[in-house]
Amino acid sequence: MAETKKVVVKMVEGLQMVGRSGSGHAIVIDQVEEVNGLDQGPQPMELLLMALASCTGMDIISIMKKKRQDLRGFWIEVEGERADEHPKVYTRIRLKFYFEGKNLSKEAVERSIFLSQNKYCPVTAMLRDAVPVETEYEIIETP
Repeated sequence: MAETKKVVVKMVEGLQMVGRSGSGHAIVIDQVEEVNGLDQGPQPMELLLMALASCTGMDIISIMKKKRQDLRGFWIEVEGERADEHPKVYTRIRLKFYFEGKNLSKEAVERSIFLSQNKYCPVTAMLRDAVPVETEYEIIETP
C-alpha cells in the first residue's frame, strides 16, 4: 500500500503561517514585511531548497557511513535562481556539498552524490524534470 503524508498549514497573522507535519513537528513559514509578512520564518520557496538539501544530505550521510568513510562534518549550500515573472519558479538550482573528514575517498564522495541524485532522493526526482539541478563538491581534510 502506498504511503500517504499529510501536513496542515494554518494562518497566524498577516501572511505568517505555521505548518505542522503528520509526525507532529511544526515550523513557522512567513514572508518579508514589505508583502504583509512578519519575516519570522523561512519563505515557501526557501523551504523547497531546504527540503532538497536535507533530502539529498541525509542520503549522502547514510551512504558515506555505509562506505565506512570517516565523515566528521558535512553541509550543503544551495542557490536557486528564480524567474522574473510570476509564478517566479526556480530556473536553476545549484548544490555545493562540503565533506569534512579524514582520508575521504573521492570515489565514495562522487558515488554518494550520484546515488542520492539519481536513485534515492525523492525531492530531487520531483524537481528533476522541472528545473536543472547542478552539483559540485569540496573535500576538506581534517587532521
